[in-house]
Amino acid sequence: MTLKSTLMGAVALTALAPMAFADGHSGERGRDGQLNIIYWQAPSILNPYLSGGTKDLESASMILEPLGRYDETGALVPFLAEEIPTVENGGVAEDLKSITWKLKEGLVWSDGSPLTSADVKFTAEYCMHPEGGCAQGAKFDGVESVEAVDDLTIKVTFSEAKPNPYGPFMGGQSPIIQAAQFADCLGARAPECTEANFNPIGTGPFVVTDFRPNDVIQMAANENYREEGKPAFATVNFKGGGDATAAGRAVMETGEFDYAWNMQLAPDVLAQMAEGGKGTPISAFGTLVERLEMNLTNPSPDLPPETRSTVAEPHPFLSDENVRRALSMAIDRELLVEVGYGQAGRPTCNLVPAPALYASDNTECLTQDIEGAKALLDEAGWTDSDGNGIRDKDGVELSILYQTSTNAVRQDFQALIKDWWSQIGVETELRNLDASVFFGGDPGSPDTFQKFYADVEMYANNFDGTDPQNYLAAYRCGNEPKPSSQWQGENINRFCSEEYDALLDELAKTGELEKRGEIAAKLNDMLTKDSMTIVPLVDRGRVSAASTTLGGVVLNVWDSELWNVADWYRIKE
Repeated sequence: MTLKSTLMGAVALTALAPMAFADGHSGERGRDGQLNIIYWQAPSILNPYLSGGTKDLESASMILEPLGRYDETGALVPFLAEEIPTVENGGVAEDLKSITWKLKEGLVWSDGSPLTSADVKFTAEYCMHPEGGCAQGAKFDGVESVEAVDDLTIKVTFSEAKPNPYGPFMGGQSPIIQAAQFADCLGARAPECTEANFNPIGTGPFVVTDFRPNDVIQMAANENYREEGKPAFATVNFKGGGDATAAGRAVMETGEFDYAWNMQLAPDVLAQMAEGGKGTPISAFGTLVERLEMNLTNPSPDLPPETRSTVAEPHPFLSDENVRRALSMAIDRELLVEVGYGQAGRPTCNLVPAPALYASDNTECLTQDIEGAKALLDEAGWTDSDGNGIRDKDGVELSILYQTSTNAVRQDFQALIKDWWSQIGVETELRNLDASVFFGGDPGSPDTFQKFYADVEMYANNFDGTDPQNYLAAYRCGNEPKPSSQWQGENINRFCSEEYDALLDELAKTGELEKRGEIAAKLNDMLTKDSMTIVPLVDRGRVSAASTTLGGVVLNVWDSELWNVADWYRIKE
């Protein structure tokens, strides 16, 4: 099968028809009053290019939009673009080295000014600026140039054939930003543009009227939104903070809020809340994996920031693969699922658990092996030489600072894992941080997951769309967060492998779907079972909660949960 025929076949099933009103009839914009949303991880910025935090990406998706999105089935659908470019419709070049997008006619920003291809080109320049720190840099992997052909036409050229050219401007992680608003925010100045980062001008269904970082966002219907009669809600109260328990109760028990994100709660707790009758849990499986990240660099506060951000100073004990492997072997993933997620979780050894085409058949981590972990550490020379219960070697003790965000399920996981690690002679200090800080991306904070000033940290994230190429490209050498990138970058472990990068390049040139699956599985295994740089724990079904009076909600695990908020409406009794 040729690269051309594969790409044509992969996108041929895409439904390109615009969505109808979800409530079956049109009406006045803003007819349903206020929408109340609660994200217990509070947004801290509304610029997706300066944060990898899900709560920031999703809140911003109500305001900023990409050229195309992924729907609830993973299919590509146009948003600002007229259609999804393919080889068949002429939008993707025969040699797969370029993709040409056509904007819909008459698009305007919320301030009434026209959106043109110049804004799209600027967005690429903003993220690809060599002095900047773009959190979504992997989306532009392999981009050679972005050209504004005319006011409505954008041509993206790649350095090599790109069988999956839907990285730039596709999905909630890569929206279009207004060139006029961000003109003075390129490179190192990006984090300094507070007004633009907190109050972006967008094309989405809502506009920001007030943003208090780590607290609340007030929004109003975008009067210049392109679809007549949408959004149905006149205003939005987007509350952040608290915890998953309080958020779930606010929807399902008290009815104070209409939608609560990320119900990371024990199964029995969710069931009890649903008995309140005001709302119901909604769930779907995708690619969201709760994992442990192993720090390959020395996080000692005695070292300068630049040193702590690179493998120039390797971690004193996690640089030993045997230690990382033993830590994984000690974990009972089945029990973690039972305690934390029930039917909304599945134990996994993979960073990429889906779609099936890309998932490795690796299952060896699913069986807990405490004795095997002890034996592995013994063989590697890690023994308890002084009888204090902690293994050591060459004067270095296996003493771990293990951090994550504050969350009931995560703290349960921490307690269990600490106990298992103590059984193999590893000392563990637990640390939990406010999610708004941990996932916030503030370059001045020492507590962000990007800086990784700990030995092990735990969180979950996923990739938009159905192809993991850009997600796996995050671990390319050079993508590590560092002072010169404003601490942005997805390679938080500081993993670097020439073999891995070569496989990434091969994936980028491979069009045959089965072969792409094989390569992606190899990349997954290099990060997980082969090196234990990333230790997957649970394949999490995404669980949120919606009011019984809220219509139009379609839970989407391939893009922002708020991807179709323009279609939400109030169910009339």
